Amino acid sequence: MATPARRPLADDIAAVLKAEMRDGVHPPGGRLPSEADLCRRFGVSRATVRSAIKELDVLGLVRTQHGVGTFVRRRPAVRDGLERMGSISESIRASGKVPGHEYARRTLRPVLPDEAERMGVPADTEALELRRRITADGEVVAYSYDLIPRGLLPSDYTLDEPNGSVFDYFERRMGVRATLGVARVHAVDSAHIAWGPDAGKHRLFILLDQLHYDTAHRLLAYSRTYFVEGAYEFSLVRTGD
Repeated sequence: MATPARRPLADDIAAVLKAEMRDGVHPPGGRLPSEADLCRRFGVSRATVRSAIKELDVLGLVRTQHGVGTFVRRRPAVRDGLERMGSISESIRASGKVPGHEYARRTLRPVLPDEAERMGVPADTEALELRRRITADGEVVAYSYDLIPRGLLPSDYTLDEPNGSVFDYFERRMGVRATLGVARVHAVDSAHIAWGPDAGKHRLFILLDQLHYDTAHRLLAYSRTYFVEGAYEFSLVRTGD
């Protein structure tokens, strides 16, 4: 009597899909077949297929958007060390790409109560609000909302600046250098962060909620930078010392 063929386990299915991703059958950004299609293909239950997809997710190879499907993760356009204090533009250049900044807003306004508390400044402080998209070789990698206290700006400041990197602006126009950052990191799922032609594709972010200080511990800026998930990868060196 012939032995019945063994049904593939979740690990087997994950291995097949990994090989197909490596071979370009499922390219970065592409959607995997539906659970129903995978069940029919491998002759297994939905529970087995979901276990295989979960394994790929844990390995950082796919992401699942509920109600839409499971997508192959793109390789990050930019990599950076989370412990390193530096310009996003520098990180983009270090990744072999050309940085770009597209400004949507430059306006002077009073800080909001929660902003004043976070920044540790008086409630009547006026600040320059900036909203910009940061790109690497034209691909959007982050959306940044920045506040710079009005008192730090040059006396001849005009609302058509800055145009590029904020860190570069600190040094070139303000004569200061950001040397310390105090940050909070959050995962964000929102359809209200992005703007521009790519806005519909961007709703998953890593938020770096950060205060920037100079060598005298003077506050230079408060930035909320939303890094597009999958486009910007952070690493963190941890030791037991």
